[in-house]
Amino acid sequence: MLLQDAVKPISYVKAHTAEIIRDISKNRKTIIITQNGEAKAVLQDIAEYERTQESLAMLKILALGRKDLDAGQVKPAGEAFTRLRGRIHLRRKP
Repeated sequence: MLLQDAVKPISYVKAHTAEIIRDISKNRKTIIITQNGEAKAVLQDIAEYERTQESLAMLKILALGRKDLDAGQVKPAGEAFTRLRGRIHLRRKP
C-alpha cells in the first residue's frame, strides 16, 4: 500500500467513517489522519493493532533479557530448570 493512499484529512474521515472502517477491517489497512496538513492520528484494524502490541511486548521482553545478560544476571539453562523442577516438586507434596 502506498503511503499517499493511506493519508486522509480529518474532514474526509468524518464524511466517510463507515466506509473507511469497513475497508480497514476487510483489507487490514492503516489510515493516517491529518489535521491542518499534519499527521495527527492513526486508524488501524484491531487485529493489526493487537499484533503490533504483541510484537512490542516481545521486543520489550528481549530487551529486558539482554539487559540481564549484559549485567551478568544469568544462569545456565540446566541449573535454572533443575531449580524450577525442585520448586514444582515441593509444591506437589502434601
